[in-house]
Amino acid sequence: MKHEADGSRREIFEQALKGKRIPILTLDNKWYQLLNEEAREGVAGLEGELNALLRQQGKLNNEVKEIKRLKKRLMQEIVSMMGDGETEEDSESAQKSEQNKRLVEECNEKLEGLQDELLEIPAQIEQVNFNLMLATMDWCYDMMAANNESIQEIEDWVAQIRVELKKRLVRKQEMEQHSHAIYNYMHDVFGAEVVDIFDMHHDQERQDV
Repeated sequence: MKHEADGSRREIFEQALKGKRIPILTLDNKWYQLLNEEAREGVAGLEGELNALLRQQGKLNNEVKEIKRLKKRLMQEIVSMMGDGETEEDSESAQKSEQNKRLVEECNEKLEGLQDELLEIPAQIEQVNFNLMLATMDWCYDMMAANNESIQEIEDWVAQIRVELKKRLVRKQEMEQHSHAIYNYMHDVFGAEVVDIFDMHHDQERQDV
């Protein structure tokens, strides 16, 4: 039954997330603040997978930038050699130009491969991030259920304490009234001198406690 309940819960979570823009969880400080150490251990696999994809994306983007810079420099050199009026008869210039053209082609091939990889990564990141959010929602659901149970226990305890406190306060008031009645009676029957003896006796008891 629990597996069925978990499956039903997962379906509800998935429906709730459809169409929602989910932030990249491992880049969100609030996500780290929300999950305790035990919860982080439970999602460590997904967390690591997501971070690996983000690192790979960053690495590919840096490679693309580097290759684009190299390609730009090579193109500038080709144009520069053409602008200097150098002819194809100039073997050194021609070799340099051909080399640059070959390198530009290599740059284009590498860029094409890198860009193909970069096109695939966002979908992978989105899927892993989605799964991590589902796992986070599972943990949040269980944690809230546990918290609510503890809250109810504390509320019940507080309610019992309040009842007990009220009873004790009533008992305290009754005893104070009784003691006051005894004091008045003794004062009326024996006078202030005898009552002073009782006062001294109670004062000594308080000091001994």
